[in-house]
Parts: sequence; structure tokens; C-alpha cells
Amino acid sequence: MTNTQGIEVLTRSHDYLREVIAAVPESAWSSPTPCSEWTVRQVLNHARIDQQAYGLVLTGDRPDSDPFHPADALDGDPVAELDKVLRAVAEGYARLPADADRVPTPLGPMPLPFAAATAAMDAAVHAWDIAVATGQNRPLTPALAEGIWPAADRLVDRLRDAYQVFAPAREVMADYDRAETLLAFLGRDPHWTPAAS
Repeated sequence: MTNTQGIEVLTRSHDYLREVIAAVPESAWSSPTPCSEWTVRQVLNHARIDQQAYGLVLTGDRPDSDPFHPADALDGDPVAELDKVLRAVAEGYARLPADADRVPTPLGPMPLPFAAATAAMDAAVHAWDIAVATGQNRPLTPALAEGIWPAADRLVDRLRDAYQVFAPAREVMADYDRAETLLAFLGRDPHWTPAAS
């Protein structure tokens, strides 16, 4: 994966998250999600603070809120609040040298393409969580999943073992595409529906 590919995957993941959040019905913020302990509202706030962390760490700063106990942004305009955070992350990555090989991330320094793909993984997977929780026909695409796989391969098992931030990997069925396989690897049922919760 090249630096340019990593940034492209991050941009596409941010676009996916924006699109999904903009389409959440007002009545759906308290709906259950594939993140079994969290509602749509909580997943959005978690994703927003996670992305903020990826942006702020580039300047040696960190969010005021813990992504696993995030401050609630829904009293204002959640779409605008998320957009502000995603713009800051994109601007931070755009300022990095094209050949950066040690980019600060909340998970430690990484080469630029892996840092960008790691932030992208977080954004895209939580976009998918919210999309399926709110009945949107906005799947995680195999093409976007393909761009996220290098980060998943590099990090997920270590994070799962050390911090239990992902559920155990699920069985991969023979007919799964790359997106479904990624979701299963991240501990999600690729065919989750609210009724199944």
C-alpha cells in the first residue's frame, strides 16, 4: 500500500461515514447496533472522538473525551460536528510529508499508509454499524474493505488480545466477499439486522 492509496482509503471512509450519518432518521439515534452495548448515538460519538484522536495526535494533542465514554455531540448538529472533525483529520494528513514513515496515531507511530488505513478502518466500520442499525442500504463495499485490510491484518489481533476492543472473529462463509470477510474478522455478523439484536 502506498501513501497515496492510504490517504484515498481514508477519504473514502470519511465520505462513507458522512453519508451514513446524514441519513440517520431523527427517531433512530437510540436504536441498537452491532456494537451490542451501544446505541446509534453512542457509536456516532465513539467514532467522532476516535477520528478526533487521529487528527489531534498529529500535533501532540488528544481529545478531551474518552472514545469509550465519549462526550455527546447530539445536542447540536451531529452532521456538522462530525464534518468538523473529519475535515481536521483530512487537513492534518494532507500536511504530512509524502514520504512520512513514522506518523503518530493513537496506537503508536506507523508508516503513513498504515496510519491512514487504520483511521479509515475505524470510520468505515462504524459507518457500517450505523447504516445497518438504521436500515440504510449503504453497505461497506468490497473495494473499500480491500483498502482497509492491510491495517486490519497488522493490528486487529493485537488489539483484540491486548484491549478486547473487537469481539472474537466470526466464521467466514465460503460465499463472503471481501467486505463481509472483513466484518467477520472484526467480530461482526455481516448480515446483522436490528431484529437480530
